[in-house]
Amino acid sequence: MKVLLKKDVENLGYAGEVYSVSDGYGRNFLIPNGLALLATPSTLKQAESWRQKAEAHRAELRAEYVSLSARIQEVHLTFTARAGETGKLYGSITTAMVADALNEKLGTEIDRRKVGVEPLRQLGEHKVVVRLSGEFQPELTVLIESEEETEAPAAVAPAAAAPNEDVAEEESAVAAE
Repeated sequence: MKVLLKKDVENLGYAGEVYSVSDGYGRNFLIPNGLALLATPSTLKQAESWRQKAEAHRAELRAEYVSLSARIQEVHLTFTARAGETGKLYGSITTAMVADALNEKLGTEIDRRKVGVEPLRQLGEHKVVVRLSGEFQPELTVLIESEEETEAPAAVAPAAAAPNEDVAEEESAVAAE
């Protein structure tokens, strides 16, 4: 089946172009969703206007992605997590967590499915890819630090030691009487 795309379709093509697709894909997805029309002589006349509109839209998106890519590459996110002695995290820093932190820092709405490939499970610095489009895939830096579990018990230990010393002094005073 030959279809004329009304809008850009990811992994297929650009608006205003004619493509051969399987009958089911055209009939069940492209045409009902308003992404394409059956390629007939009358619709091919409209193709040039759709091509021009789509090209203008792509130029706007390209300009937006250029500036957004530059902003994303400057971002450095820091997360703290519990980790073992080897540096392996007990949990993970998920792509959703990275996307939320990125959106909060930049004030954008980047979908979590476009951020990274898999969760981060090691301490250290990681480069995470953000797939804005096929040609724009900037990387941001994510630093994962270990939670300092040794500081918390050390802060509690001196406070706990003081009452024990008072109890020991009282016991020795009672024993002396």
